[in-house]
Amino acid sequence: MKKNNIVKWLFGIIAVLAVVLALNSIVITYENEYKLVRVFGKVDRVITEEGITFKIPFVENVDTIPKQILLYDLETSDVITMDKKTMVTDTYVLWQVSDPYVFAKSLSASVTSAETRINAAVYNSLKEVIGGMTQAEVISARDGELSVSVMDRIGGDMDQYGIELVSVETKHLDLPDANKAAVYDRMISEREQMAAQYTAEGSAESQIIMNKTDKDVSIMLAEASAQAEQIVAEGEAQYMQILSSAYNDASRSDFYTFVRALDAAKASLAGGNKTLILSPDSPLVQIFYGQ
Repeated sequence: MKKNNIVKWLFGIIAVLAVVLALNSIVITYENEYKLVRVFGKVDRVITEEGITFKIPFVENVDTIPKQILLYDLETSDVITMDKKTMVTDTYVLWQVSDPYVFAKSLSASVTSAETRINAAVYNSLKEVIGGMTQAEVISARDGELSVSVMDRIGGDMDQYGIELVSVETKHLDLPDANKAAVYDRMISEREQMAAQYTAEGSAESQIIMNKTDKDVSIMLAEASAQAEQIVAEGEAQYMQILSSAYNDASRSDFYTFVRALDAAKASLAGGNKTLILSPDSPLVQIFYGQ
């Protein structure tokens, strides 16, 4: 009876050990992580695909490295612009592990160590970029240009740690509270000067256009007046030619002479006096009476 109990205990212990060994042999990798397999502390291989794999129990150990994009929020800091003005920056970084093997070798697969490296790289880049810009340029670059410049400045420096910086974004980039009013007043004054300059240039350009238009109008009026005078002169010449032709024709000469005499008599009857007194030897009398 005792022997059977001992056998049962042995089988129980063996079963427990088998379960423990089985559990320590299975490696489950999820889609948002890498599994780093070490042999006595030395990196042996990296599991990059999701699923179930196996390892040697108690010989191989497994560390987990995040695969998804991570967020690191830098502390608010002061930087100095090229014109010796202080700016307050609050920045965050989106990053991910691009090479888990290099990440493990250089930073011991530590996210904290990675964030320390990222903090130093981003802050130094931000300081150098802003240090090469005036305060006005920094303020104007808050719509994304500054982030691009910071990323370009870092370049591939993080590749040595197996890290990829996805984006460097600025949450807050402003002036110290003590300097805001003075800087904004100066910027307003500069914009007003620019507006006044543009207004003056526009007025000058407008005057040039008006002067040119007036000149063109004067030229057009002068040409029209000359053409009108030429037409009148041509009309008068034709009129004189018609009269000359009429007087040269004996059959028409008496009639036109009579009509012109009537016109002359009519012209002399101006005003309220409608009586026309002519002497017998007047040319009009001779014309009327056909003498």
